[in-house]
Amino acid sequence: MKQFAVVAPADLASAARMLAEPNRSALAGGVDLLDLLKLELAAPAELVNLKALGGLDRIESAPGGALRIGPLVTLNQLAASPAVRERHPALADSAAQAATPQVRNLATVGGNLAQRPRCWYFRNPDIVCLKKGGTKCYAVAGLNRYHAILGGGPSFIVHPSNLAPALVAYDAAVTLHGPEGARKIAVGDFFTLPKIDPRRENVLKPGEIITAIEVPAPPARARSAYLEAREKQSFDWPLASAVTVIGLNRADEVAYARIVMGAVAPIPWRAPSAEKVLLGAKLDRALADRAAQAALAGAAPLAHNAYKIPIARAMVRRAILRAGGIPDETA
Repeated sequence: MKQFAVVAPADLASAARMLAEPNRSALAGGVDLLDLLKLELAAPAELVNLKALGGLDRIESAPGGALRIGPLVTLNQLAASPAVRERHPALADSAAQAATPQVRNLATVGGNLAQRPRCWYFRNPDIVCLKKGGTKCYAVAGLNRYHAILGGGPSFIVHPSNLAPALVAYDAAVTLHGPEGARKIAVGDFFTLPKIDPRRENVLKPGEIITAIEVPAPPARARSAYLEAREKQSFDWPLASAVTVIGLNRADEVAYARIVMGAVAPIPWRAPSAEKVLLGAKLDRALADRAAQAALAGAAPLAHNAYKIPIARAMVRRAILRAGGIPDETA
């Protein structure tokens, strides 16, 4: 690890100006950043300590049942918040299942969204892969057990955020503050595919900081669920995850549906074809089966990760049933 200094900005504008300059990185919880520093995949001369700024570590209720979540809220705070658990339980569950209690006490919401991929080729300091400015994604012909089955190419990383699929499913928006001012975008538009730029995972511009995540109130009669499958129960990333938000009309037909998968694509992967299967129909196990099949219809696995398809399909099916309050007899 190379030597660095830690600086404390006086306010948000100062932080944005500092981060717009070369060779500086933002410090929030520091969980992912510490790994990058150790591997010398990041070697800033200065870390801009966002914890010096006030007001970014709160969960606040907004009009109409919405929530405003500060980027320095920890995953543990998010998981334990009564307001989050009451209004957006899939988001609380996604935070509660991330990493370990120790990590959840440090890791922040903003850091979780902006973290870098866990691909072993990217994390290897001796390999100059496509994501680090090279000419080749080594996962294509190499070890790709945990890589993308949807939306991949030319890089086949999967985005590691637990929270992102839930926030996309709840139609959340993220506010970014930079040297040019503030802007708000949908969380779904925050992430970028490798075909746009293989070297980045999001649309953050130099100096921009996540300052808030706004989660609207769920639709009337809506229920949600988050499920994930992983190889071990402690300190592991999902093999596949699924978030569903389902709203019913007075005839108990599906009037609103969001289905988003995690750990299967370079971005949180929304499945509009699966949502279309649900809309206007009465929810049952057969319908959940058809929607799950539609969600994975476009999967294109690499040599060693086709096993992810049935796992992701099962996560989608079970999440639909759980959100609909229907027992899953196969679980």
